[in-house]
Amino acid sequence: MTTTTITGTPGPGIEEFEDVPVPAEHRRGLWSVSAVWFGFPMVLTCAIFGGLIVASLGFGRGMLAIATGSLILMLYVGALSYLAGRTGKNFALTAAETFGRRAAAIPSGFLATVVIGWFAFQTGMAGAILHDSLGWNERLTTLGTGVAFVAVTLLGIRALSVIGMIAAPFYVVLGLVAVGLAAADAPASPTTYQGTGVMSFGAAVTLVIASFVDSGTMTADFTRWSRSGREGFLAAFSAFPIGQTIALVIGGLIVALGGARDPGTAGGDFLGLLIEHGGLLVPLAVAFVFVNLGSVCTHCLYNGAVGWSQLTRGRMRRLTIVLGTAGVILAVAGIWSWFEQWLNLLGVIVPPIGAVVILDQLVLPRFGLGARGRVRALRWPPFAGWFGGSAAALLTHACAPQLSDAVVGLLTAAVVFTAACAITARDKEIRV
Repeated sequence: MTTTTITGTPGPGIEEFEDVPVPAEHRRGLWSVSAVWFGFPMVLTCAIFGGLIVASLGFGRGMLAIATGSLILMLYVGALSYLAGRTGKNFALTAAETFGRRAAAIPSGFLATVVIGWFAFQTGMAGAILHDSLGWNERLTTLGTGVAFVAVTLLGIRALSVIGMIAAPFYVVLGLVAVGLAAADAPASPTTYQGTGVMSFGAAVTLVIASFVDSGTMTADFTRWSRSGREGFLAAFSAFPIGQTIALVIGGLIVALGGARDPGTAGGDFLGLLIEHGGLLVPLAVAFVFVNLGSVCTHCLYNGAVGWSQLTRGRMRRLTIVLGTAGVILAVAGIWSWFEQWLNLLGVIVPPIGAVVILDQLVLPRFGLGARGRVRALRWPPFAGWFGGSAAALLTHACAPQLSDAVVGLLTAAVVFTAACAITARDKEIRV
């Protein structure tokens, strides 16, 4: 791998350190890394989810579910970010230490592919929203936005910082404007809003977690640029709970104030509310869709490109073009219609992966278990934890919908993995 000095403005020549830890001299300050994460979850998608949760649970229980899910994500992503800041390793390199040098290709490839699916969903969402709100041609709009998102991702980590710094305040300003417009016509206080009860509290918590658990698990791709584990955690903290909670709460308020067109299916989508009031709000709403959803799409595509570049020894920007093209094709083909099934997949399969990495590299070594520094070709305990947690989450989804699939998966993965590590350690002692 060649190393290019990072200087000046972002451009194709900047080294992304796809297959080695980021050197100390190339690490970035807390503000820069936080800018990458802060604006990422502050997206219209989270407003939709926050609105769906409040529409189902009512204002009080809905806000409690949002707070619970955001707290869990804070601990989950924060721990992985602390590890990334301490080591400088991206997710693929981190996974190799836990799952094994060769076997890590399975979880790394899975997640690097999952985030491309998320890129496709969000790109399709941009086309669908502009079609529904303004009557634009959905497929042409989706194609154009997808190409633009790929182009921005090619600029690398610095471009993600810039778009994050633009997207976050843009969301806050227009979100508060929408809340103000809804409040002006609200029939009652938002605290009196009663939900339909369609969604359980556990399912609502899973929805909050599933909304960003894929890129949250791959947080090392962003927070590896931090100067320390502490700064890595603080960078993630800017997103979970701060950024995501703001986004979810605004969507919940839109529904509770009666400003949502269809709270049962579109949740707290406030774009229509802005467009209805006309004037300057119309072009601002259009720009908001491109910038806001562009933020999450570029981050997801960057995740996937970094992951696959490490697995294939390819270059990040070349893979950005290949994976971005595949994502845009899926978006234009209408993958957006499978959104609910996609979220169920994320809530069931992804959380156990991060759980075993956190335990293996941050918790169990304190007790003489887990990762010991030497990278093997294959380690079976992490796979036992991942598969056990996923199976438990799947059973919960099918048989106990009142519980949170994601939480059950996290806890089960932790128990199974710890037990497997203890058995492995005991077998070694017996052989000795």
